[in-house]
Amino acid sequence: MSVFTHLVAQLGRLLEPVLAESATAAAIVLFTVLVRLALHPLSRAAFRGATPVAGCLPVLLQLPVFFVMYQAFSSAEVGGAANELLGHRLFATPLGARWTEALGDGGGLFGAQGLVFLGLFAAIGVVAAWSAVRGRRAAANAPAPVLPAALAPAGKGGAAPAVSPEQVEAMRKLGGVLPLLSFGTLVTAAVVPLAAGLYLLTTTAWSVAERAWLQHRKDRAGAGVGVGESVRSSL
Repeated sequence: MSVFTHLVAQLGRLLEPVLAESATAAAIVLFTVLVRLALHPLSRAAFRGATPVAGCLPVLLQLPVFFVMYQAFSSAEVGGAANELLGHRLFATPLGARWTEALGDGGGLFGAQGLVFLGLFAAIGVVAAWSAVRGRRAAANAPAPVLPAALAPAGKGGAAPAVSPEQVEAMRKLGGVLPLLSFGTLVTAAVVPLAAGLYLLTTTAWSVAERAWLQHRKDRAGAGVGVGESVRSSL
């Protein structure tokens, strides 16, 4: 953990001439972006459905990073020395503070510290809403799935039968509910230190934007293939 705190502290010092006391908060955002850039190849593989493992790895590999972030802003000492990160702030709020502390000693819900947390929650809510809208739209537009032959009795001609309309409707309803789970990030952000909440906001926003960009590229590639086939058929 001392390596992590040293890295974040150094990034904060580089940004301090521009961002003053909020430099360490910006360093956390920058650190999160670097982590997601490193995981981008795995995220692309997961989006393409390359392997089931590829879909789990981006999330699993972030868990140790989030745990270290949580510990770094919850521990009074790091490596036997005072934790220098706890003295840094985002505006009026210490990066190690929690929302409950802001409600108590921080001036209440609309106090200086409370407003910082409200801004964080609002940003996470916007990202979660964007994710939910995209997820429900994708679920509504998803084609009717077909059960693999190994999982379903063969139909006429030995082909796997299509899923029944009731099953399709149940899958689409589930697909519409699952995106709402992204709002669970709000609950987590309310109980972890502000620094960990910043990490959650940044990585969640990256995930939604990344998936939107990958979907856009996929749609453009599909449109290009369709145009090419139309041209060839007309010749």
